[in-house]
Amino acid sequence: MGLSRLAALHGVATSYSPSPDVTVSVPDDTVIAVLAALGVDAGTPEDVRRSLAAAESRSRLLPPTVVVWAGEPLPPALTALPPGSTVTVEPEPAGRPPAPATSWEVPEAAASWKVPGAADGVPDPAEPPPGWTQPPYGVHRLHVRTPEHHEATAILVVAPARTPQPPERTHGFLVQLYSLLSARSWGMGDLGDLADLAAWAGRTLGSGFVQVNPLHAAVPGKPTDPSPYRPSSRRFPDPVHLHVESIPEYGHVRDRATLDDLRQDAAALSEAVLNKGALIDRDAVWELKRQALELVAQVPLTPGRRAAYCDFLAEQGQALEDHALWCALAEAHGPDWHSWPGPLRDPRSPATARARSQLLDRVDLHCRLAWLTATQLADAQRAAEDAGMEIGIVHDLAVGVHPAGADTWAQQDAFAHGMSVGAPPDAFNARGQDWGLPPWRPDALAATGYAAFRGLLRGLLAHAGALRIDHVMGLFRLWWVPEGRPPTDGAYVAYDAEAMLGVLVLEAHRAGCVVVGEDLGTVEPGVREALARRGVLGTSVLWFERDWDGDGRPLAPGEWRRDCLATATTHDLPSTAARLTGDHVTLRHRLGLLTRPLEEELTEDVTGTAEWLALLARLRMLPEGDGNEEAAVRAVHRFLLATPARMAGVWLPDTVGDRRPQNLPGTWDQYPNWRLPIADPEGHPVSLEEIAASPRLHGLMEVLRPAQARTAPPGERPD
Repeated sequence: MGLSRLAALHGVATSYSPSPDVTVSVPDDTVIAVLAALGVDAGTPEDVRRSLAAAESRSRLLPPTVVVWAGEPLPPALTALPPGSTVTVEPEPAGRPPAPATSWEVPEAAASWKVPGAADGVPDPAEPPPGWTQPPYGVHRLHVRTPEHHEATAILVVAPARTPQPPERTHGFLVQLYSLLSARSWGMGDLGDLADLAAWAGRTLGSGFVQVNPLHAAVPGKPTDPSPYRPSSRRFPDPVHLHVESIPEYGHVRDRATLDDLRQDAAALSEAVLNKGALIDRDAVWELKRQALELVAQVPLTPGRRAAYCDFLAEQGQALEDHALWCALAEAHGPDWHSWPGPLRDPRSPATARARSQLLDRVDLHCRLAWLTATQLADAQRAAEDAGMEIGIVHDLAVGVHPAGADTWAQQDAFAHGMSVGAPPDAFNARGQDWGLPPWRPDALAATGYAAFRGLLRGLLAHAGALRIDHVMGLFRLWWVPEGRPPTDGAYVAYDAEAMLGVLVLEAHRAGCVVVGEDLGTVEPGVREALARRGVLGTSVLWFERDWDGDGRPLAPGEWRRDCLATATTHDLPSTAARLTGDHVTLRHRLGLLTRPLEEELTEDVTGTAEWLALLARLRMLPEGDGNEEAAVRAVHRFLLATPARMAGVWLPDTVGDRRPQNLPGTWDQYPNWRLPIADPEGHPVSLEEIAASPRLHGLMEVLRPAQARTAPPGERPD
């Protein structure tokens, strides 16, 4: 009982429900290990009693973070303060000397306090409490002093009630950028290709957005982990995405012979991928780009460019210095900082400071590369906006980082070492999942006012029209798996969702960005509602949209939710053509991934697909009849447009009939995850130029072009 109480006080769940009528207890050893990762000793019954007594003896006037939503009642943390308490707010500096502090005295009756807010830029006439002057949107410091002279300090987040919203209807592409090679690529898709795709799609097809995979910095190595969802740092992008020739200094490199040789080698890489069956080789691409970028970096910056670079350094501050130093140290000592000489494992040690001085040229190079990448990210968003896209580039935030990478080195106190994020067992995966990503400590985030989360969001949103958050449920809780134990022996750890959402909404508002949450799979009750209340869109994938609480049949268009990104597939799922033909089942059979006999799996798959095709036929969305794959793909997208979903996403490989998934969960070396170029139905790679000219693509996109004029049909269902 004491262990359960101690766990509850620290947000550690001692049970979970893999299905509505089943509750599974978490092993005590797991609870003890998770508490230890949070700095709580529970190794023996005496330790539990001592830690429990310490936790229960701590009383706080205020939680670590208080969120005030514009136009809404003040939170209980403020209204429940003792009468006569004095509350002082120190506003966040906004690029100027701090504003004067605001104070007021808590009256006897304060339950109905509201802060003035803004709805679509129009001031809310809500009556403020006596003496209250709402600080501007931001992250401020809150001080409380009671009549009994008790004092407390907390972070005050003042945020709009909702994130910016997308247009009523828009469509766009979903693409893994590395897979999109053009005639000018250096062996993989880059930011020049992204800008070109956005410009073409916006101007020619009327598309409103392009969503890409995470472009976070990867952990270097031979081979580099190709997964964009297991990066070294989520804070900074990877310069492997740079289009080298677009850098202004490129044309002034003196060693043209070496540069020309590198370009020829890069052309050979692209030729091998597009025409000779080679996989995308990120390491080979980076080796060529690294050499070229080192030559480019030798070219002096013009005064204006130098000033812009210095501004970037000042804006990024310590975070960029740490990231660049990690990159330089990784070149010298290997990519896993746990194996570095002892003193260098501490980013604040004297030895690390000396290393910074010794590696100053390499540190500056990596700072320069971060700046160049940021400028090309800005160029891509500008190209999208210039082409008329209402949203533009949708960037992707991975759920975590590599345990050996830059973020875990620079922010060691923020991570729960010895833990990994994953998913518990459920009806689809009886063994659970371990993603190999160390989680953030909720207590450390709260103690620093969510500084790491704020910095991360600001970096990602700076050049985005929208942000997709992978596994958005992680704002509420994450499944922690102790090192060396199976995923079945994990436990849920809660986060302060109100604070996380407050920071997210605030930063999205500042950047003017839409937010889309990936909320597929097991979702805790109330989470989708909480996200929707704050304007965070969900994700709806056609094949999963069924009446799971009823007869399990496909949901009619009118039954879908409005505030979501609707799509037919994702990077982790079969392409639409593979789904319609059953190719994805035979692929998993060839790789030995099926858990049941092939015929049984095929029968279930054919039955499920037939239900959807029957609904499409009944709604007269498949006039060509059965047996026409291209027509069926078009019908699927007609259906998406018939739903009320505000954003309809088209998986770019679907436009040319690609049958291969970009990632096959449950595989490592059995399948070339994250290394395939977009290809046609026969598996022949196609370039950006060929995609843009594809009759199949244009036939599909004719379905989407009048999207804004569409309305959802009645919620009829097949007989």
